[in-house]
Amino acid sequence: MTGVDDALARAEQLLVTLGAKRDELERLAAADDLDGEAAVDVIAELSELAKEIEAELTRARSLADAAGA
Repeated sequence: MTGVDDALARAEQLLVTLGAKRDELERLAAADDLDGEAAVDVIAELSELAKEIEAELTRARSLADAAGA
């Protein structure tokens, strides 16, 4: 597997995790007794995951550009 493939695979794994966290946030929002602190924690985790996904995609693009140069 190349570096590009590794970065894309990692981004895909992170997307799965992001989806699970999004589902968790939706469950929290639908609860009768909203736990605001837990919701804020999940939102922070979503933000961090988004940053990690962006970093992996940027790394994949850079590696692909370097390989094509």
